[in-house]
Amino acid sequence: VWGYTGLLTLFQAMFFCFGGYAIGMHMALHGPLDGDGIPRCLFVVTSEVSGFKLPTFWEPFRTLPVAVLLGLVIPGLAAFVFGYFTFRSRVRGVYFSIITQATTVGAVLIFRRNETRLCGTNGLTNFVSLGGFNLSSNSGRLGLYLISVACLAGTYFFCKYTAASRLGRLLVAVRDNEGRLRFAGYQPVTLKLFAFVAGAMMAGLGGMLYTPQNGIITPYKMEPVESIMMVIWVAFGGRGTLSGAVLGAIIVNYLGSFLTSHLPNAWPFVQGGLFIAVVLFMPDGLVGLYRQWKAASVGLPASTGPSAEDEEDGVARPAGEIARQGAGL
Repeated sequence: VWGYTGLLTLFQAMFFCFGGYAIGMHMALHGPLDGDGIPRCLFVVTSEVSGFKLPTFWEPFRTLPVAVLLGLVIPGLAAFVFGYFTFRSRVRGVYFSIITQATTVGAVLIFRRNETRLCGTNGLTNFVSLGGFNLSSNSGRLGLYLISVACLAGTYFFCKYTAASRLGRLLVAVRDNEGRLRFAGYQPVTLKLFAFVAGAMMAGLGGMLYTPQNGIITPYKMEPVESIMMVIWVAFGGRGTLSGAVLGAIIVNYLGSFLTSHLPNAWPFVQGGLFIAVVLFMPDGLVGLYRQWKAASVGLPASTGPSAEDEEDGVARPAGEIARQGAGL
């Protein structure tokens, strides 16, 4: 969405939570129940002490295949509706990022209200099983881990195939010169919608994998700061490369987990330092540093043109673009 199409969105955490809530509602319905078949996480936050009924919109999530499907469709549909009207209005650049951030804040406030019947600030908890497997057992944890690896591989190769196709080249053209692409007879709105919706559905898939493995999903995971962290993952690993996005997500999350456990006061400074370092010193991220080192090891000058991976994916990314966008923000 950002590296190839140039859409710096702060929506991804919201789409992530849409998927997480979808599978969380399914697990809550098959966990501890109180009252008239009300999930415990919902029953304990309601102000109605008698006569409380399960909200109608919870019922479709009772079946696992439907819950999984809704975990993909809901974020995809939300992205389509928002993107259609936004892209048709030709909202771009920083203005697009600001609108996505403001909309995310509104969604967080809605999810936090008990009247929404989504368990308020407590979020969804008390998960016991998923698909008949005990989430606390070693086999259940291993199964979720293997499913996560398979989904990562599947989405990676899907994105790699898309980037190497003609569609991928058109997405890069939207990023580099949308006006010229429009005058050439293409519709940037359609291309942006494809990237935006696909990214939203992938985020929803990530949320569905996150919730059962962590045992909780709350509105706090939807806040704009979570989307900014996702931007840092991509920028640190290497924007415009698929391997860089994966590498950045793993390293930054591991570093954050380690520091918040051993040096919690240091993590915010390290987090800010990572962002500053990417903007000022390594605009192409870790992947860019590796390519510079590889070029220097064989006595070649560092190239600002397309690299081997970029050529394979059909991408030519100008160096320093992250720094210019970061300075603009």
